[in-house]
Amino acid sequence: MHFKLIIAFVDDEVTNAVMDAAREAGATGATVITNARGEGVEQTKTFFGLTLETQRDVVLFLVEEHLSRRILETINRTAMLEEKPGTGIAIQIDVEDAVGVSHQVRELTQVVEEEL
Repeated sequence: MHFKLIIAFVDDEVTNAVMDAAREAGATGATVITNARGEGVEQTKTFFGLTLETQRDVVLFLVEEHLSRRILETINRTAMLEEKPGTGIAIQIDVEDAVGVSHQVRELTQVVEEEL
């Protein structure tokens, strides 16, 4: 079984919705890293010298490759990443090898066989 790593950078207010939607689309779990910050095309606004930023979360999903595109598109719709600049991004990368996922392999084998 081959895996992809989906990395989603989203506003903290949509993290739980993204995780729930990804699970419904086939993700078996996630890791959340809080207090991330970044800057895109539009620079962060300031007010009297104070930076006005929303808190970001980095959500990591290790998913089976046949389910990865559907999960990625679900994250996009849920977090409205394409709607306006500054809402976040999500990417997926190939995972060459992984350990500690044997429980996921057993659970996902039947799901993937039904998909194919």
